[in-house]
Amino acid sequence: MNKKPDWFKGILPALVTPFAERGTIDEPAYRALIRHLLPHVNGVVPVGTTGEFVYLSAEEKRRAIVIALDEVAGRVPVVAGTGCASTRETIALTRYAQDAGARAALIVAPYYLKPTYNELYEHYEAVNRIGLPIILYNIPQCAGTHLEWWTADGLAHLDNVVGIKDSSGDMPFLMALFEKVKDVISIFCGHDEIVAAALAMGADGAILASANLIPDIWQQVFAAVKAGDMAQAQALQAKIQILVRLVVRQGSVQAVKEGLQMMGLNVGNARLPMMPGDAFRREDREDLRLQLERLGKIPAAQVQYELAGKTVQTQPPVVSGTPRRVGRWSLKIGEGFAGPPFFELAHVDLLLGERGGPVDRAITQALSMPHPGHEVRLIQERPRTLLVPTVTIRSEKQAEHIYTAAAKGVLSAIEASIHDGFLPQEALDHLVMLANVFVHPAAANRRRIELNNYKAMRAAIRKAIEGRPTLQELLEERQAARHPFRYAP
Repeated sequence: MNKKPDWFKGILPALVTPFAERGTIDEPAYRALIRHLLPHVNGVVPVGTTGEFVYLSAEEKRRAIVIALDEVAGRVPVVAGTGCASTRETIALTRYAQDAGARAALIVAPYYLKPTYNELYEHYEAVNRIGLPIILYNIPQCAGTHLEWWTADGLAHLDNVVGIKDSSGDMPFLMALFEKVKDVISIFCGHDEIVAAALAMGADGAILASANLIPDIWQQVFAAVKAGDMAQAQALQAKIQILVRLVVRQGSVQAVKEGLQMMGLNVGNARLPMMPGDAFRREDREDLRLQLERLGKIPAAQVQYELAGKTVQTQPPVVSGTPRRVGRWSLKIGEGFAGPPFFELAHVDLLLGERGGPVDRAITQALSMPHPGHEVRLIQERPRTLLVPTVTIRSEKQAEHIYTAAAKGVLSAIEASIHDGFLPQEALDHLVMLANVFVHPAAANRRRIELNNYKAMRAAIRKAIEGRPTLQELLEERQAARHPFRYAP
């Protein structure tokens, strides 16, 4: 018995819920987000995991569903997240979504107090009686309950169950779904890292957190698979894999919200206990920005550097906090941190200034003085760049790690910053940099030392020029401050 709806296919974003500064749902921002997404999606999903449904009151859930329905205005299906911890609450919200006009309900397995499989079945059986089409939602990493294939098979034959979204990332479970229920209900992938593979196996579509950021690229992946062009689908998945890995594994809600803010859609922050700078770490924020730039989601804009008595025009990729006029080059400070793994973590403290200024004088003085175990090294002339080891060098291996692997990463970051416009060619003869570089004495993986120092240095350059973090950012994130090597509350 095939119950797969004709309308349930393609790419659906799991919408974030925008919050205003006072903590309420930001309706104008919510509507703006939906309008931004509509040209690229086959439906929308409000009040899901990415929508922070567990942090919303019953009234806020209803309001978020109504806003989405009103803004969509029938142009695409609205699949409302109606899963709650109890059967009673799930039935009430599902009935509300049905009356409001939702096309279907996405219902997560009851969470926290983990039900048995019989209790799980009877929970969905009770909601099934409402009559609204149901999409089962398997996300064991959050719900704590992982559907087994025999449970999914049984639930798939309830009259109003028309689909399942699997966010587990468990490929054997997904393969069992294709074996057991592919011809009965729609199968949707909810794990962003394996979408192309799932579609290739016959998934009908994907409901994704990252579709808030790159719905157009996900549509290209979907179209490529449907056209049988797996080489193109694989290439596209590889192109976005770093971005989706950051979203899936590093505080997805806050990651998506900060990514949208970088793209000019201010949707606020996640609700407590989630906070900026913690689950979604600052080093991952820098990486996410680079990925969005690489995918064309953050455009370049005109910026003026007032340097050495003249104006230097450049066009770096800018976000809302990027100043359009940069002056006061006597001393700028930036910091970058990047990993993993633990022993190959990179930390760069950067002083950036102008020729003849205090940073330039510090470089000249450092080069003229002996520093046993901390020998400084001039690694580039344009811009003049001094590498200073943080940790005392006691072996040839450490020396190779700092002066070869780490230095190579630092130089690559400078090259990338020249290419993207943060260090314009016209300014190179007027700038100097002093990079204090940390490499752990127990480090071994030279490739990771190089890559992490590249990321850390690139972030430090941008932070120095953009004046980040700002005082406001420091105040907002002071509760989330963590020492990278030791944290004791």
